[in-house]
Amino acid sequence: MKEVHLVDYKDLEFNLRGDTPTGTAYVARALSSDISPNMGIGFARWEGAEVTWKLLYDEVIFVIEGCFELTANGQKYEVHPGQMLWIPEGTELIYAGHATFGYVVHPGNWKELHGLA
Repeated sequence: MKEVHLVDYKDLEFNLRGDTPTGTAYVARALSSDISPNMGIGFARWEGAEVTWKLLYDEVIFVIEGCFELTANGQKYEVHPGQMLWIPEGTELIYAGHATFGYVVHPGNWKELHGLA
């Protein structure tokens, strides 16, 4: 039987995931694939980095602190604490802003499915 897990982002180790001329980005996986094989779950800190990406999964982002910015399909979204975004697979986007946020991606094994692991 699986157990409930409480995770505090302040206890996680954040790894550098983007170092751009505009700033940096850090990501911390909150639960391993052993615990949740169907969802990728974690936290991120965006410190001005602008990262271009095409989603290979569905994603939810929920902001804890600051203002996260996302540009997709010619529209810019500013996401503040207490707000969240749902972003569908295949979306071409730019992550930006200064924020701490949580994320959930599905499927969690997207790297394996796309031959990136």
